Amino acid sequence: MRLIGAGARDDVDYVVTDRFWTIPNGITLIRFCLVPVFVWQVVTEQYLSAFIVLAVLSSTDWVDGYIARRFNQISTVGQWLDPLADRLSLVVVAVTLVATGIAPWWLVVGLIVPDCILAAAALVMFRGSPELEVTALGKIRTALLLAGTPVLLLAQVPGLAEAPLTVAATVLLALGCLGHVGAAGDYLVGCVRKYRELTARGVDPRDRASWATP
Repeated sequence: MRLIGAGARDDVDYVVTDRFWTIPNGITLIRFCLVPVFVWQVVTEQYLSAFIVLAVLSSTDWVDGYIARRFNQISTVGQWLDPLADRLSLVVVAVTLVATGIAPWWLVVGLIVPDCILAAAALVMFRGSPELEVTALGKIRTALLLAGTPVLLLAQVPGLAEAPLTVAATVLLALGCLGHVGAAGDYLVGCVRKYRELTARGVDPRDRASWATP
């Protein structure tokens, strides 16, 4: 069974719709709603509840994509809403854990600095998103980060194996941060490549109406 691209079918001609209210988009919205719940539980030191919420939040990242591909419910909204939910939840979770002293400071730096560089490059070259596909490295990075943060929370629960869980979580988060930097570098290379390709065709990359998906 494939973990990346799970649910994809060879017997379906996929159609990207303009519908907002699809099951995958509904699941993504639930993910948005769970983020403030998670923050409140961490701040009030309800670590086991926060672990459960974060585990549900992390699993929905896989579930919505699976349903979209399995039941041909891919939408234009979902194509930008799902990555936005992923990135927002990761940043908020990381900031919350670092601010409460649970996670090391490098977790936030490793996530935010590459994102800021990519955002600046995209604005300069394309005045917005270059509309590149998420790479396998990007998906693995997200999986590592979404696995490491719940384990780190579980280490805060009294009576559990704090030291081994903390070590396991730190390893997962470190690999996730390294993957994030690598994925950011790969994405930046893709931006430059697309910029040059559009320029070579006589298309202004900053004129989004001439190439961007409506």
